Amino acid sequence: MWRRLLLRGTTCLLQVEDPNFLHQRHFSSLCLRLVTHRLIHRPPAAPSVLRFPGAGYFLANNETRAYKKDTKSTVELPVCPITVTDIKQYIRSKDIPFHDGYSCLHIPSIFVESSARKDSFSLFIDKTTGQFLCKDTLVEGSWEDLQDCLEVMQKEEQDFLSPHVLLGYPESVEEQEERERELREVQRIWSSAVPLTDVPEDEAQLIKTMFQIPKVSNATLKKFGVRLFKPTKSLVFPWFGGPDSSLKGVKLLSAQNTDTDKVTYNEATVPKCSSYYNLFGLPLVSRMDSEVVLTGRELDTLAVSQATGLPSVALPRGVSCLPPVLLPYLEQFKRVTLWLGEDIRSWEASKIFSRKLGLRRCSLVRPGEYQPSPVEALAQGKNLNRIIKASIPAAHKSIVSFKQLREDVYGELLNTEQVAGVKWMRFPELNRIMKGHRKGELTVFTGPTGSGKTTFISEVALDLCMQGVNTLWGSFEINNVRLAKIMLTQFAMQRLEENLEQYDFWADKFEELPLYFMTFHGQQNINQFYVISHFSECTTRTEHQDHIIGAFRKFATNTSCHVTLIIHPRKEEDDRELQTASIFGSAKASQEADNVLILQEKKLVTCPGRRSLQVTKNRFDGDVGIFPLDFIKASLTFSAPIKGKHKLRKVPTKPDDEEVEGHEVAPKKDDIKKDKAEKANKTKKTPRPVKSPATGK
Repeated sequence: MWRRLLLRGTTCLLQVEDPNFLHQRHFSSLCLRLVTHRLIHRPPAAPSVLRFPGAGYFLANNETRAYKKDTKSTVELPVCPITVTDIKQYIRSKDIPFHDGYSCLHIPSIFVESSARKDSFSLFIDKTTGQFLCKDTLVEGSWEDLQDCLEVMQKEEQDFLSPHVLLGYPESVEEQEERERELREVQRIWSSAVPLTDVPEDEAQLIKTMFQIPKVSNATLKKFGVRLFKPTKSLVFPWFGGPDSSLKGVKLLSAQNTDTDKVTYNEATVPKCSSYYNLFGLPLVSRMDSEVVLTGRELDTLAVSQATGLPSVALPRGVSCLPPVLLPYLEQFKRVTLWLGEDIRSWEASKIFSRKLGLRRCSLVRPGEYQPSPVEALAQGKNLNRIIKASIPAAHKSIVSFKQLREDVYGELLNTEQVAGVKWMRFPELNRIMKGHRKGELTVFTGPTGSGKTTFISEVALDLCMQGVNTLWGSFEINNVRLAKIMLTQFAMQRLEENLEQYDFWADKFEELPLYFMTFHGQQNINQFYVISHFSECTTRTEHQDHIIGAFRKFATNTSCHVTLIIHPRKEEDDRELQTASIFGSAKASQEADNVLILQEKKLVTCPGRRSLQVTKNRFDGDVGIFPLDFIKASLTFSAPIKGKHKLRKVPTKPDDEEVEGHEVAPKKDDIKKDKAEKANKTKKTPRPVKSPATGK
C-alpha cells in the first residue's frame, strides 16, 4: 500500500551512506506507511527529511510523478525469522506485561486507550510467525510492523496508537469497487433468504432430509441463524464478526445425490474463499466458556451443539486449513476437542491442527465405524457426549506400544486408497507406480538441462492444485509471471496469446485455485509456510545443500507438507541415461527423499517417446518404473502417448551404430513375418546359374 501511495503522490529519494544499510532492519513496511500517512495528511511545505541513524535520509516531497505499471521499489526489505524467545525478550525490554498462551502471547492492546480497554490483554502475537491481531480493533500485521508501532510510541511518548493510522489508507478504485460489490451481494443473499421456521413444515422437513439433518431442530437452526435461499435451495450460514458483530459474509451450501446414493455438498462463499475467515458459531460462545468442540462443517457444529450443549465452532474451509488469523479466537479454551470427520484425511488434519493449537489442551475424536461424523452420529441416535469424553489426548508420547498404534494400523488398512494420497487426473501411469500424492513426503526431481523439468513439474502441481491441494511455488530460476503464464496455458490447454478474448474467462477460473508464489531472493525461513499442503522448490547447486535437504526433510515431516525439490543432475554423457547417482549431492538427497523422479530424454528420430518419466525410488510401497511422455507444444502439457507401438530408432553416433534402446517398443510380430516373407520372395525370384553342356560351366 505504501509503495502505491509513494509512487502516486510523492517523490522520494533514498541516499545511503552506510553500504550495509540494506542488510539492516532499520525500518519496515509499516514504518514507511507511518511516514507516508504523515506526509499525505500534512499541509504542503518544504521537503521533509526523516533520518535513520547511520543510514542516510529519506527525502519526500509532495510532487506528482508519472506512474508506470512496471515501476519497482528501490528498497527490498528482507523479513528475518523470529522465535518466541526473541518476541518475549523484546516485549520485556519495553516493559510490556504479557501472558503466555497456548499458541499466542497476549499483551495489552496498543491501539485502544487504556481507559476504554475492555480486555487488558486483547492483542495476540502468534508464537510461530510473530503476526499480531488486536481483537478490539481488528488491526493486524507482521512482527516487524508491531515493533515499528512500539518504537514510534516510545519516541513520541504516546500511551496508545490510533488504529486509523493503519486502517485509514485510501483503497484503490478497483479494491473499493470489489469490496462494495461483495458487501452488496452478501446483503442481497441474506435479505432474500428466509428462516426455516418461516417455511411450511412439509417443505422444511424435505430440506432437512435433503441435507441429512432430520434430527436437527428448528430451534437449533434459529439459534445459529441458518436460513434457506430458495432460488438455489441452499442453506445460508452467516458470518458475524468484528467488535459490533456485523454481517461480514455468508456461506451457501447445496446438496445433491450421486449414483452411489451418497449426498455431496457444494459450497460457495461471499466474499471469496481467500477472504473468508469465519468460525461459524463463535458469536454464541461466552467469554466464560473453557471448552469447545472444533468441527470441519457447519452441519456438524449444529449437531454437536444440539446433542451436547457444548460450545462448538466450524472451520471456514473444512479440514484443508486453519487460517492463523483465527488462532486468537481459540485462545480462551482450556480444552479443545477436534472432531473433523470420519475419514483418514480428517484424522490426519486433526493431528496437524492440534500442534498449531497446543498439544496439551487438545483431544482427538478418532474416525471409524463406531464414531462417525457428528451429523451421522446424531441421526443414528449415538451418545455424542460419550464420544467426546472418550476422545484421545493429542500430546506426543516418547514411547508407544502396539496397543496405541493398533487402531491407526487398522485405519490405514481400511482406507488404503485415502492413505495412498491424492490421485493425479492427468498422469494415470504415475498413479500406477506411486499410488498418489501424500502429505509429509519429500520428492526429489531431476532431468537434463532444457528437458522441460519446470514445465513438467508445474503441470504435476497444477493437477493436484485443481483438486484442492494447497500449492506454494518458489523458484530461483524463473520469475513468477512467466511461471504463472506456463501454468495458465496448461490450465486452459491452449495458447491464450492466440485467443486473447478468452483470457479473462480462464484467468477468473485460474484465480480460484489454491495456488501461491513466493517472491524472495536468497535464504528464507521455511517454517513460515506451515499452512501449505504442497511446496515446490527449484534450486541449483549450493555448498550447503546437505543442510538444506535435511531442513526440508524435517519441515515436510513436522508439518505434513509434501515438499518437491528440483535438483540439477551431474554432467553425464549425452548417450547415457540419468540415474539416482546422477543427482547432484545424491548421497544426502537420495537418502532423505521418499520419492526420486527422473525426466529422461533421448535423441530419437521420431518425436513420440522422446521423453519419459522414471521413478527410481518409492518409499511408500517400493514400486518403481518408467513410462513415456508426449509433449504437446500448443498447450505446454505432457501426457501419456496414444496407445500403440512405435518403432523408434536412436540417432546413430557412429556409421554402424544401430543399437535399439532397452526401453523402446519392440517391432510388431506382423512386421517381422513380413520381413521374412520379403526375403523368401527375393530368394525365389533370383535365378540359379545353369551349367553349359558344352563347357560344363
